[in-house]
Amino acid sequence: MPSQSLYLSPRFFYILGGICFLFIISFSQNWLFPVTKIALFVLVGVFLLDGILLYATEEGIFAQRQLAEKLSNGDVNTITIEIQNRYPFKVHIGVIDEIPAQFQIRNFWVERWLLPQENHNLCYQLRPVERGEYVFGAVNVYVSANFGLVRRRYTFNQQHAVPVYPSYLQMRKYEFLAISDRLTEVGIKKVRRLGNSFEFEQIKEYVQGDDIRTINWRATARKNQLMVNHYQEEKSQQVYSLIDKGRVMQMPFEKLSLLDYAINATLVMSNIAMLKSDKAGLMSFSTQLDTFLPAQRGKPAMRQILEALYKEQTDFEETDFEHIYIAVKKHIKRRSLLMLYTNFETYSAMERQLKHLQGLAKQHVLVVVFFENTEISQLLQASPQSVEEIYQKAIAEKFVLEKKMIVKELRKFGIYSILTKPQNLTVEVINQYLALKARGVI
Repeated sequence: MPSQSLYLSPRFFYILGGICFLFIISFSQNWLFPVTKIALFVLVGVFLLDGILLYATEEGIFAQRQLAEKLSNGDVNTITIEIQNRYPFKVHIGVIDEIPAQFQIRNFWVERWLLPQENHNLCYQLRPVERGEYVFGAVNVYVSANFGLVRRRYTFNQQHAVPVYPSYLQMRKYEFLAISDRLTEVGIKKVRRLGNSFEFEQIKEYVQGDDIRTINWRATARKNQLMVNHYQEEKSQQVYSLIDKGRVMQMPFEKLSLLDYAINATLVMSNIAMLKSDKAGLMSFSTQLDTFLPAQRGKPAMRQILEALYKEQTDFEETDFEHIYIAVKKHIKRRSLLMLYTNFETYSAMERQLKHLQGLAKQHVLVVVFFENTEISQLLQASPQSVEEIYQKAIAEKFVLEKKMIVKELRKFGIYSILTKPQNLTVEVINQYLALKARGVI
């Protein structure tokens, strides 16, 4: 049963203030005094009637919050409050939902009129930008009758802790588009497979239509009939996401850190790889290897990746790429696609890690994913109005040039790279994966 309280509405105080003002005026206008007394009695009568109407029904309002078991980080999540008017007359409601402190929303107030016995779903949206546990508090509903002098507050104890996971909504969206072959709708390029990789499966009898180049002459002589080698397409490649959790990944874009963009892209990329019959694995690192999940396929593997990504946190320290190089050499024996999410702001920062990147690229297909600085890009588009702004634009051009030099230098050593805006990360990563797969690189 909800807790209940009685409140006087602002309308009551406005009317009472007006009556007090009339009493003051009536000192000089005697004819106004009896009129003001009548107005006061009417106010008291209407006040009592309003209170009786609201409290005549024991539980006049019912409210319940409906939300998913977990929220999706970086996405718009819909929260629904189901409200039922059990009064036999029309009421006006004001709703305050105690939203988790992480959103810093202190002015939540929604008003509605509800007809007798009406059920209404009040929907609003939240966009979390941090993973972790979010606690929703009570749902407060303020009810007033037609006169609106009294408000009855119903407090429904709906306290509930909800985890915010990496963007599983985005994962489901791309999964649906991949299954229905509609990935081009979100910017994924359609690529034609240039070559195939095959592995031997069995020897079988020749049937019309088999490729004559696969005839096994020794088996034919033995069986005294045409026998052919049967091959199946080799699909199960290993795709690993390597996530840098150092301080360079804490730069925010639209309130979401680069680390969280990388985590969301990893979740989608891993799911797409599994849909394409590949195996997906995960490594996260900073000053040491923190998480390692061997490449696997299937729903249990996907759940493992989701849970591991949910727990990833930065230590705000300088990343040591030597640790990831040693970890890859130790744990990943088979040639794999490595998607390395990091961020190089300067050419010298990349140069310090180049020997480790070269070591990774010798045994694996390495794709280094790093980010454009969108604030600098916006600065370049603006026209300078002062000497200071000219200097700022010149420095910005230097940073942009260094990013392009990083791409060029990595390419020189046979390392693939993606330089992208944070909001385009997922699409760019999937495009690169599909392109490499179509070319038979992995």
